[in-house]
Amino acid sequence: MQLNELLKRIPVLEILGNDSLEVSELVFDSRKVTENSLYIAMRGIVVDGHSFIASSVEKGAKAIVCEEFPDHKDEHITYVKVKDSSKALGQLASNFYGNPSEKLKLIGVTGTNGKTSVSTLLFDVFKNLGYDSALLSTVEIRIADQVIPATHTTPDVITINKILAEAVEEGCEFAFMEVSSHGIAQNRIEGLHFSIAGFTNLTHDHLDYHKTFEEYLKTKKRFFDGLSSTATAITNIDDKNGNVMLQNTKAAKKSYALKTMADYHGKLLEVDFNGMLLNFNGKEFWTTLTGKFNVYNLLLVFGIASELGFEQEEILQAISQLKRVSGRFETFKSDGGIFFIVDYAHTPDALENILDSINDIRTKNERLITVFGCGGDRDHTKRPEMGNIATKKSTLAIITSDNPRTEDPAAIIKEIEAGVEPQHFSKYTSIPDRKEAIKMAIKFAEPKDIVLVAGKGHENYQEINGVKHNFDDKETINELWKLMSK
Repeated sequence: MQLNELLKRIPVLEILGNDSLEVSELVFDSRKVTENSLYIAMRGIVVDGHSFIASSVEKGAKAIVCEEFPDHKDEHITYVKVKDSSKALGQLASNFYGNPSEKLKLIGVTGTNGKTSVSTLLFDVFKNLGYDSALLSTVEIRIADQVIPATHTTPDVITINKILAEAVEEGCEFAFMEVSSHGIAQNRIEGLHFSIAGFTNLTHDHLDYHKTFEEYLKTKKRFFDGLSSTATAITNIDDKNGNVMLQNTKAAKKSYALKTMADYHGKLLEVDFNGMLLNFNGKEFWTTLTGKFNVYNLLLVFGIASELGFEQEEILQAISQLKRVSGRFETFKSDGGIFFIVDYAHTPDALENILDSINDIRTKNERLITVFGCGGDRDHTKRPEMGNIATKKSTLAIITSDNPRTEDPAAIIKEIEAGVEPQHFSKYTSIPDRKEAIKMAIKFAEPKDIVLVAGKGHENYQEINGVKHNFDDKETINELWKLMSK
């Protein structure tokens, strides 16, 4: 593609050289530069891409997009100066792939909890409605029936446009995307045209990255502030931050709620471990999903599908056929009568939601044993909070390792223990080895008891000192149960 075509819609400050040359590829990692590629020099937190302009030229880059021209310029190279390279990259990527987000309906879902579930549920609902679509989530990336391994919460913007272009090629009319705060902060959604943006909730998370809750809130809000007047924003107004998201958006404003009147209103009529009877906008239906947080997730799915023009009865029929998302309130019963639940809950709010959902369902004759930990090299402030929640709302809490990464598991556990209130000291124990912690839960459990293993959900690894070891909570439970019940 010609460089001048790629630069459309980008506020260029200055160009040195030929802007009609052909560009074969977009690259922002200088190590991946190939012949005739366009290198985008971006300022990162650790590394400044401007330092690699010369080496990119040596490797064959024919054009450079940068915020500052280098001191030594090659007369055979075209240099393009912009105010913000990372923002320019988004529009460059969209242009390079033919602006695919404008050729299908792109739906973005953001919030602290529920992003993955809502995105995946939307993909499955639309499959039930008879439509092929694309899914970009933490767990997996899909184009109709094709599965692509996911590596980040939000992939880089070149990858996103490449996937969307493939989805358009495959005839997909819809794409559902999990939009993380990291992705927003790092301009990974720049240049994308969203038809609908959904907001789930905002609670304590990622403060290791955003530093303050206010900064985290502002980052999420940027997504809604950037929507066009042709888009729709739909937010959870039971969350106090739901209306904040709508304050400056040009998009049409819609709401959903369980506790207050909204465009999409839901009621939980009956609930057990097998599912729920719900009422959405006056219409009753049954779902095999369970837990109050899933009522919110499904209500947002219902609202988004309605905004896309589908009949509410057919949406509810498609929702009632849904299966549970991998690692999200996954339940199974052992032949010894113990009820196991595996869930990804790794924030204070998510852990509280899952424990409240279990306690709403159980008769209190069964004991609730919770196995959980906190990830290393992440927000330290949520650790004592999670220790407090788990011990307060469980019969027994077993504090263990999650993904310790480069931290000492014992130090993480100590910070979790700091949040346990004195009256709950007798309700917890600590076992750093996650497999041993699960083993203790199984040993302690009696028929009808409930064992919740939280924090890793769909993850099939445990990261220790930079190495990912095979570890799947579901597989570990099954393996230990077989061994221990012989």
